[in-house]
Amino acid sequence: MKSSPEKPAPGVVPVWSPPDEVAGAIRVRLIVLALFCGTLLLFARAIGHDFVNYDDPDYVTANAHVKAGLGVETMRWAMTSGEASNWHPVTWLSHLLDVTMFGMNPHGHHATSVGWHALNAALAFLAMWRLTGAWWTSAFFAALFAWHPLRVESVAWVSERKDVVSGFFWFAVLWLYAVYVERRRAGATRGGPWLIYGLMLCAFALGLMAKPMLVTLPCVLLLLDFWPLGRTKWGVARVEPAARKTETLAWLVVEKAPFFVLVVISSVVTYLVQSGGGSVSSALTLDARLANAVVALVRYVGKFLLPVDLAVLYPHPGHWAAGKVAAALVVVVVLTAGAVGQWRRRPWIAVGWFWFLGTLVPVIGLVQVGLQSMADRYTYLPLLGVQLALLWTVRESASSPGARRAWAWAGAAVLAVCAVATTRQIGVWQNSLTLFDRAVAVTTGNYVAHDNRGLYLFKAGRVDEAMQDYRAALAINPGYLNANNNLGHAFGELGRPAEAVPLYRVALQAQPNHREVRNNLANALSDLGQLAEATEHYDFVLAREPAHSNALNGSAVVLAMQNRPAEAKARLEQALRLAPENASAHANLGNVCSMLELRDEALGHYRRAIDLNPQDAHTRYIVGALLNEQGKFAEAREVLQRSLSLRPNHADALTQLGLALVRGGRSDEGLKAWRTALQVQPGHAQAAAWLKAATEAK
Repeated sequence: MKSSPEKPAPGVVPVWSPPDEVAGAIRVRLIVLALFCGTLLLFARAIGHDFVNYDDPDYVTANAHVKAGLGVETMRWAMTSGEASNWHPVTWLSHLLDVTMFGMNPHGHHATSVGWHALNAALAFLAMWRLTGAWWTSAFFAALFAWHPLRVESVAWVSERKDVVSGFFWFAVLWLYAVYVERRRAGATRGGPWLIYGLMLCAFALGLMAKPMLVTLPCVLLLLDFWPLGRTKWGVARVEPAARKTETLAWLVVEKAPFFVLVVISSVVTYLVQSGGGSVSSALTLDARLANAVVALVRYVGKFLLPVDLAVLYPHPGHWAAGKVAAALVVVVVLTAGAVGQWRRRPWIAVGWFWFLGTLVPVIGLVQVGLQSMADRYTYLPLLGVQLALLWTVRESASSPGARRAWAWAGAAVLAVCAVATTRQIGVWQNSLTLFDRAVAVTTGNYVAHDNRGLYLFKAGRVDEAMQDYRAALAINPGYLNANNNLGHAFGELGRPAEAVPLYRVALQAQPNHREVRNNLANALSDLGQLAEATEHYDFVLAREPAHSNALNGSAVVLAMQNRPAEAKARLEQALRLAPENASAHANLGNVCSMLELRDEALGHYRRAIDLNPQDAHTRYIVGALLNEQGKFAEAREVLQRSLSLRPNHADALTQLGLALVRGGRSDEGLKAWRTALQVQPGHAQAAAWLKAATEAK
């Protein structure tokens, strides 16, 4: 007689064979529905969040291809692009579809990620149940996977869409593999195993095209051949020994040869793309990378067991203390030895542990990509192995009704704690400020968090606080490109280009070909009147990216300063064809049109610049001056007053406001405006001349 699905013989998990197939089917559907809806409800809070300024600009908000939405050209781009230092066309297609459906509303993008994760929760159950036949253990396995706080980064971060999409194909392959093995054993012909094999291979290819993290999946399938499928004579199966057929290890490897071919192709493409994108770092020695890998393994297990102080980035320390590395190595060796020692009695421990170790290999830092020592997102699939080892060990110990009840209550408590912790962690991802506030609070030496928080504060108009964060980042890492560039940009916006130039030069020491830094340096040099060097940097950028709208805009300003307004106008029009919502280009084109005495055209571009950037006080002043020239004094007065509300000490705007008031019959107010202009800028010639003329006229 077969043992029940939840009471296996030692080392054996029986075939799923419910006595009542209708009741079994209903149970499956209820579990799937509960997992899907429960995950949706738990993560629904993330749907209301904003994009963040860390990677989201590369993937969505500042990516011109993605912002164009789904189309023939963008689909072609998705299939060939190595942007964001990755080749993952399925992920790009997902973002393109989101933009087509939701535009740039972040809520729709977040909803898509939450939906994928909810599907993965259901599919995780179906895959593990099909593989092991264990109903409730598989259900708890899926719930713990889906509701653990470490999942938040992969779900709440739009840029990590690749995790949830590739995860879907991972679980699909596992489920299909279980079906494939069943049909091989049954000798099925119609709808036979090779049809399933083909579907499995397609799902695997799509998963690799979503994120190359799946390169380890064929090795996981070999582990599953050992347990629970028991396809080798050394393996332990979920079926009674008499009911199974074993196959040679050589065949099992050959069977997966097409998968390994795809792995090789994906690995080569990924390395080339990441190397070409400058993401692969050679700054760390091999021994430093190996040390970090060992420490990270233990830290990942620790975060799984006690998920506190989670952060978007855990900075790489460069070199770990020898004592810490040695302690971590002892832990890894002991756990590995223990898993190997249990390979006969409790094979799921070895399978789970080597699942964990193997799937982390692509992201453990042996090839250092990025600035992190570890990352929550990297646990999306690897920690499934740790769950497997723990949960099936607990399941084995639940040999009596009392023990099963106790473990059920304990499991419910664990899921409740996870749900509360996950809800709180989702709140961390509300926006860039909350995200990097938390990162600064729970990590040390996190110059990236300071820099990105500064970027958020700067865009929110909190310039002084932003510059403090930039300086804090540079105090930790003086050569950090982004912080040097951002602090330089802040100085530029404050009209202090001389202080910006040396920061840009330091940034270029880190990456001499960085186009944005080159463009910013050119802007600062242009403001300083160093037009020849500015032109060199603009030409450098445009030679490598002719459609760089900001470089076209800046170089046009240089042309205008060299008294070449016609050439400047043509270049600015080209910039606006590429980026119609570039407020700076509209304002500059207004200036050039004024030089060419195209007053109405100039006014149109100035007004468009103000529409796009309502906080632009200087352009409002220029519009006010043009309206004064046209005798539209009432309209000029309103525009200039708005300009001064944004920048109260703008002497030129005060001077033009005085003119609008005097010509509009409000002489006393006009004289007061001119006097204020002279207090702000005592040598202002125009204000002094108009004030003198008006006073003498009285």
